[in-house]
Amino acid sequence: YYLGLAIFSITVVVYTLIGGFLAAVWTDLFQSVMMLVGVLVLLVLAVPAAGGIEHATRVAVENTGPGFAFGPGYSGDGRAFLPLGLAFSFFALWVFAGVGSPASMVRLMASKDTETMRRSIVLLGGYNALIYLPLVVICICARAILPGVQQTDEIIPRLAIATTAWIPGGSLLAGIVLTAPFGAVMATVSGYLVVIASGLVRDVYQRLLRPAARETELRRLSYAVMVLVGAIAVAANIRPVAYLQAIVIFSGGGAAATFVTPALMTAFWRRATAAGTLAAMLTGAGTLLALSAAGWMGDDPMIGPKTQFRPYYLLGLDPIVWGLLASAVAGVAVSLVSTPPDERRVSMLFDAAVRPEPVSRAA
Repeated sequence: YYLGLAIFSITVVVYTLIGGFLAAVWTDLFQSVMMLVGVLVLLVLAVPAAGGIEHATRVAVENTGPGFAFGPGYSGDGRAFLPLGLAFSFFALWVFAGVGSPASMVRLMASKDTETMRRSIVLLGGYNALIYLPLVVICICARAILPGVQQTDEIIPRLAIATTAWIPGGSLLAGIVLTAPFGAVMATVSGYLVVIASGLVRDVYQRLLRPAARETELRRLSYAVMVLVGAIAVAANIRPVAYLQAIVIFSGGGAAATFVTPALMTAFWRRATAAGTLAAMLTGAGTLLALSAAGWMGDDPMIGPKTQFRPYYLLGLDPIVWGLLASAVAGVAVSLVSTPPDERRVSMLFDAAVRPEPVSRAA
């Protein structure tokens, strides 16, 4: 584990240091292709090994219980792993966590025009269908093939090793398959390294402390911040958490509750104000943090995964739902009561520039 953590951290930090944003984008592309290859290869291996999808489902239900195939979901200790409220919440989480992620926003801003973004939406829709629908099938097969696995985070690695053991060169093939989840993590980490470093250096250091700083100074400081953030990430993972997905949901939900409403307001609402967007960010983040802290300090409600890193599920819903709602209400209300933005500046962002008519030579 420690060797893998060291190799992973050094690799991501080094290629992000060398290439910056372009390195994050190009490795994103390469790792996304590897994810697609790994998932499809594992699908081809897992379905026959489980005896087909129907047989895999029946065996999985026999090994676990009817909750594996029906609500409120399967959990070995009898908790409601996925009740209706959490199932609804995950639709909000999955949609808005990507939009609210600062790393995703940076990638969106890198698009050269809206036509590129439209084509990307169609392409990513097909890509996600080829990734996530097979993963559902793969995990059903995994529960039938490996009924004794207790840590759900270990399912995919163990399944890749088990299904390739009989193939010549199977360990190499298992390694290729396992590039799928590691590629996803590396792509996200490299994006966050760029966002955190640029935010601290450009928005804090240069704007508030050293407005006249030279590019060489800023570049060196960016390198130092990336290394420091990487070291902090390694230190935080020396003792891995019991259920990693809980942290993923918390961070994704926090980003969505904080940034989705301000992003939508500034992109589509002319009346949005700086005070309104700030209120939306603070209210959304505060709501999610308050519900999360209440869950950490309270009793186990026997809902969701078994982990100490759990939120308080108000009315059975994940905090992201309440964070998004509170953020939207605060952003709209404060914008309406605060001074409207300068219409000339708004027009520069929302109105197409009118080009003067060319003067004919005859005139």
